[in-house]
Amino acid sequence: MEPKLFNENIVHYQSTISPNIKSLLKVVSNFKDKMKDDSLDITLGYSLYKDIVNAGYKCVILAPTTMSVEKGGKKLKNDMRDARQIAKCMCDGSYRAVYIPTEEDDAIKEFIRMRDDIKQNLKSIKQQIVALLTRHGFINSDTKWTQKYISWINSIDFGNALLKETLDEYMLEYHHLVERITYFDNRIEEIVYGVKYKDKVEKLECFIGIKTHTDLSLIVETGDFSRFAKGNLYGAWLGMTPIQDASGTKDNRYGITKAGNSHLRKLLSESAQCLSKGQVGYKSKDLKRRQSKCSGEVVAYADKANERLRRKYFKMVAREPAFFIWGMMTDNIESVVKPQ
Repeated sequence: MEPKLFNENIVHYQSTISPNIKSLLKVVSNFKDKMKDDSLDITLGYSLYKDIVNAGYKCVILAPTTMSVEKGGKKLKNDMRDARQIAKCMCDGSYRAVYIPTEEDDAIKEFIRMRDDIKQNLKSIKQQIVALLTRHGFINSDTKWTQKYISWINSIDFGNALLKETLDEYMLEYHHLVERITYFDNRIEEIVYGVKYKDKVEKLECFIGIKTHTDLSLIVETGDFSRFAKGNLYGAWLGMTPIQDASGTKDNRYGITKAGNSHLRKLLSESAQCLSKGQVGYKSKDLKRRQSKCSGEVVAYADKANERLRRKYFKMVAREPAFFIWGMMTDNIESVVKPQ
């Protein structure tokens, strides 16, 4: 397809190709020959970004939420229109480039996700042990997996050597996984307090329920928080925006979209459960210790967020903390207003 000129400065070229670097470089070379211009900027997604940069081209990834949109543009979707709009944004600068994770960010992300996979294995082993005991009539109403509960498990006598061996093998795997997770958590603590992450981590730890593991995940997987113009856009990126289907007198409301980063969404949902513990305005010793590392302005912002979130816990669960996290990471902490 020939390049098309739709004003004196902007040319767009639409072509459907297979998603691999060889096909892309062929199209790019063809475009350069037709335009007789060696200078070329390319916009792509993550999958081909490194390949095209290694080939010697400048590449950016546009954040869709920051691109200027023609009137009615959000309602229309086709390749021709998208190509033209991307070309226009690239020429006039009406976009914000997506943060490109460094090798260090990517490595930390994979390490944390590996740790969470091991934690899921531990959860499965616990369920299997409880199921084994329940099937054979051993039920304990005490809080599970405390030291007292584990001592009770070790004291069980099935009256059968093979069943006892089965339980012992389960418990051996349980202790092995606990030790591994403890090691991973200690390793994450070491990573967190590197120069690159220390300041951001200390700010996020001022929030109730957000500690080292969640802090670092939010930072390395979100990257540039400022690419979201508002906190609600960050919440949407996480897939925490409620679905609404309104037409005429009907207004149907459903759960969240779950269209964004599932790992961060899960971490925030787990963190939000801590809001149900303690009274409004109460600070644990651990929270006070974490907040002592930050300025009064940061602590005041976190305190207002913690109080508001605790009051609304049973209504909003995990969506609203994302707004306050965005505010903290983009330095929008002068005042706390209700996120829209």
